[in-house]
Amino acid sequence: MSSDDQLRELVALGKEHFQRGDYSLAAGHLEQVIARGAAFADVHQMLGVIYHHLGEFESAQRAFQKALEINPNYVEAALNLAIVCNDLGQYERAQQVYGDAIAKSRSRQPRDPNGDEPLDSYTRGKIANLHAAVADGYLSVRRPSDAAAEYRRALSLCPTFVDLRLKLAAALRESGDVDGALAEYRLAVQHAPAYVPARVSLGTALYAGGKLDEAVQQWEEVLRMDPSHRIAGMYLKLARGRR
Repeated sequence: MSSDDQLRELVALGKEHFQRGDYSLAAGHLEQVIARGAAFADVHQMLGVIYHHLGEFESAQRAFQKALEINPNYVEAALNLAIVCNDLGQYERAQQVYGDAIAKSRSRQPRDPNGDEPLDSYTRGKIANLHAAVADGYLSVRRPSDAAAEYRRALSLCPTFVDLRLKLAAALRESGDVDGALAEYRLAVQHAPAYVPARVSLGTALYAGGKLDEAVQQWEEVLRMDPSHRIAGMYLKLARGRR
């Protein structure tokens, strides 16, 4: 599982426990997301609410402040911060934070060129996964072109999600767009050079296109990173035999 997949799974588990009211379990998952260096305003906001429910007001205050550092226009986090400040007896600060939040909620926020509201990284990932789920559905009924269109929409939101790019490449290959698939495999390796599945798939696409030397280079690199990778070893033996 890639690091992006792991982060998305941790966020999903944290949100699921949060919605059930299992705050300690939710906090455990979301704290792992933060520990991995992810800067998701929504995750800090959710942690702040959890800490507040658990009576950990100072931790809640830090979480809401961090959410606002990532997204200064996060009105909900600002309002929650005002509530926590009030609980901590910081009445003047609570009034100031509340006033700023109200002013921001009334002001028009900058929009994307097409007029849409901008999305934070967590929301982008969430919507990208929805597009990917639709794409998976199209693939299950053998409509790879429709699937590829949905994977492209997902990647327009999260272009570094290598797992989605590999799925796009597979859909393109199934639809007969061999050159397009190869281009996507190359991009996947470019975005995540250490991600072994991307290199294995790129090598396979190169081999299918008659580019034996390049395919061998990819599989040799896989074995350099993971000497026990059985499939890469088998592919490499086959390619060398064909040479």
